[in-house]
Amino acid sequence: MATESRGRAVLTGTIGLGGIVLVWAVTAATVFADKAIPTPWGVITGFGDDGFEFYRSNFAGTIREASIGFLWGNLIALAMAAVVLLVPAFEKVVTQIAVISYCVPIVAVVPILYIILGPPETATDPSPTAVVLAGVSVFFTTVVGAVLGFRSADVTSLDVVSVYGGGRWKQMTKVQLMSAVPSIISALQVAAPAAFLGAILGEYIGGLDRGVGPALVNAQQNLDVERAWGIMFGCALVAGLAYALLGLLGRLFASWSSGATA
Repeated sequence: MATESRGRAVLTGTIGLGGIVLVWAVTAATVFADKAIPTPWGVITGFGDDGFEFYRSNFAGTIREASIGFLWGNLIALAMAAVVLLVPAFEKVVTQIAVISYCVPIVAVVPILYIILGPPETATDPSPTAVVLAGVSVFFTTVVGAVLGFRSADVTSLDVVSVYGGGRWKQMTKVQLMSAVPSIISALQVAAPAAFLGAILGEYIGGLDRGVGPALVNAQQNLDVERAWGIMFGCALVAGLAYALLGLLGRLFASWSSGATA
């Protein structure tokens, strides 16, 4: 039954995707024929003309920057969530920091960060601005997800730890951390595409001759619509793969949260 359900889901998704591509092709050739909207065949041809090396070289640097920012941003966010749990008096401060990081328009912050951090030292180094923006992009989501996960712990289990002499630290490591794993993984799933977007925005300011951001700028300046759409689909693929990978890790390391057997 499970195999049949998965087969039907794949078939339905394939039909739906085919329908979207068909509508895109028809509208691009008719309704939007006078607009700068390429056809699916034009985008595929653009992929072939640019070649795999073009996408590999540009996406590799941006993925590297996003990964570094994703790692440090989430580590800081998890540390802040743990501080809130151990010292509740800091909750308002941490919450305000998280909200500010979420509300400040990233596009407005890019020039300021670039002035402060400067360009990368060499052409192969990651952009400091892109790394910081990737970290900022994940901070709010992970802090909120971790705090909510920590607070979802079973009260009875916390009381048992307390009765046996355990303090706040023992309660967090033995009970609350396990309860928070599903929420943290869900937050990381949302944070992964956000980190990639933050890295791309961080590349829009000068100092780089490769990356998704510079590639998009060049495509825009050259009015290369097919390339711009191809890069867009490449970004969607990378973000989707990151989301799916973290979801798979969640099933592997937190299967108990959905009632699955280990």
